Amino acid sequence: MSESAVTVLRLAVDGPPVRDERDATDLLGDAFGAGAAWVVVPVERLAEDFFRLSTRVAGGIAQKFATYRVGLAVIGDISRHTADSGALRDFVRESNQGGQLWFLVDEAAFDARLGARP
Repeated sequence: MSESAVTVLRLAVDGPPVRDERDATDLLGDAFGAGAAWVVVPVERLAEDFFRLSTRVAGGIAQKFATYRVGLAVIGDISRHTADSGALRDFVRESNQGGQLWFLVDEAAFDARLGARP
């Protein structure tokens, strides 16, 4: 699948925070409405609980996207979060090895990775 064949819903930095699975469901509705296979979420839009794995927010949101087969890309610098959590570093590394949830530094990295997919 080429990059041009993939529709991506890109959220602006400004907007309501993504706090939980209900917010994820709303995003999925927007994605379906746009015919998007991926949703790009700036790190600024994610609630702090997303980065504390003990809250299970990240897992719940990721599972919601996986269930509906829509990719989720978290875009931005999360180094302050990963510096404090080995578990989060592992989660990010494992997620980035798959094809469903990616943590990338910017949208150019997302576009490059999406374009490199078979």
